[in-house]
Amino acid sequence: MLRRAQLETVLRRESGEKRIALYVLVSSGQDPAPRLAAAQALATRLGWTVADRTFDVTGPTDPDTRPQLARLLAAARRQEIHGILAASRGDISDDDKEYEAMLEHIRTLGAGLALAREENIL
Repeated sequence: MLRRAQLETVLRRESGEKRIALYVLVSSGQDPAPRLAAAQALATRLGWTVADRTFDVTGPTDPDTRPQLARLLAAARRQEIHGILAASRGDISDDDKEYEAMLEHIRTLGAGLALAREENIL
C-alpha cells in the first residue's frame, strides 16, 4: 500500500499514457510466470498500462548487479515507463539499506515502485 500510493502519485502527474513495467526476481530454475502473474493482476485491477514484463535470475543479489532491473531503471530515466510493479519487496531487496537506496534511486528518476503484495513497514 505504501509503495502503491507513491507510484499512484507519480502516475497522477502524467498527462498521457501511464506506463509501468512488471519486474520479479527469481532463482535459477525458478519459473517467473506465477510472480509476474501476481503483479499483472494488480496492474489489471488498477487499470495500469504494462509496457514491459521482465525478470532477473540472479537470486537475492545486490539490486545494482541485476541486468533487467538496470534496464528498467534506464527506461524510467528516459521516461519510457513511469514506474515498476514488483510482486513483493523481496524482488527489490530484503536488506533494509539496499531497499531504501533503491527506493530513493527510483524517486530521483521521477518514477515510482509498487508491490503486488504488502510490504513490511521499515
